[in-house]
Amino acid sequence: MISVENLTKRFGRVTAVDNLSFEVKAGEIVGFLGPNGAGKTTTMRVLSCFLPATGGKVTIGGYDVFRESIEIRKRTGYLPENVPLYMDMRVIEYLNFRAVLKGLAGRKKRQRVAEVIETCGLAEVKRSVIGRLSKGFKQRVGLADSLVHEPELLILDEPTIGLDPNQIRHIRDLIKGFGRNHTVLLSSHILPEVEMICDRVLIMNKGKIVASGTPGTLVGVLRGNPRVIAEISGAPDKVQASLEKIPGVVKVSFESVGEWNRYTCDCLKDADVKPEIFRVISSNGWLMRVLVAEKRNLEDVFVEVTMEETES
Repeated sequence: MISVENLTKRFGRVTAVDNLSFEVKAGEIVGFLGPNGAGKTTTMRVLSCFLPATGGKVTIGGYDVFRESIEIRKRTGYLPENVPLYMDMRVIEYLNFRAVLKGLAGRKKRQRVAEVIETCGLAEVKRSVIGRLSKGFKQRVGLADSLVHEPELLILDEPTIGLDPNQIRHIRDLIKGFGRNHTVLLSSHILPEVEMICDRVLIMNKGKIVASGTPGTLVGVLRGNPRVIAEISGAPDKVQASLEKIPGVVKVSFESVGEWNRYTCDCLKDADVKPEIFRVISSNGWLMRVLVAEKRNLEDVFVEVTMEETES
């Protein structure tokens, strides 16, 4: 669906996107991540034909972004981070207006406007003036606008920004459902959301892709030591010394939590030390109330690959 080869975008002497290449297949929901200034928004604007590139080749659905932008706009829905809306129009007026601009008319236009109002949860405010809506509802109006012409590709830049937890859950469920009929490229700083929604993740830093894969795969290749957390009541020095002797435990640190001490055990990869920790605690007559393996997530991957690039 999306093919990007050696894409470069410069603003004067600043290179925002540096020789970027990646592909997105039809029906995929792909998370596009990176710290501020990584080049994500610039890339998305090039893909949606809002910005010309300095160099490279980009095709969407077989159409060239640089030579066939009208065809791409017909097939693409774009939700920018800061949604540009006509604040003095009512929701239904605005969506009808946008539907006409996107080539819809008559019964088809009325049908699609009604569908996106229902899909995006706008029924209760459809006759409200947009400028009087909350930020969350304005975001939904922008999402409805991006969907009204039934695009093959959805490019969503921070679609849940400014939403409350209930609204975020609603939009998240919507996006997960979009994969049945749309290809979705999603940028977000809410990494747990990306981990729950996306089939695949691209992490960008300083204009380049620094990591790519499914969330599970990326978490699996983290280089840091996995950790086991235990909260134990006992003499701290003796407990720490006993834990450090367990095969597979690399390092042990602890902090006080009231009458208990929380021990963090850095372990070798693939070493399951929990049974031995339990045995050691039991044999010494100490009390233990917590014994868990620290779950690593997409945020850990993000921090590792972006910090590594920054330090290098």
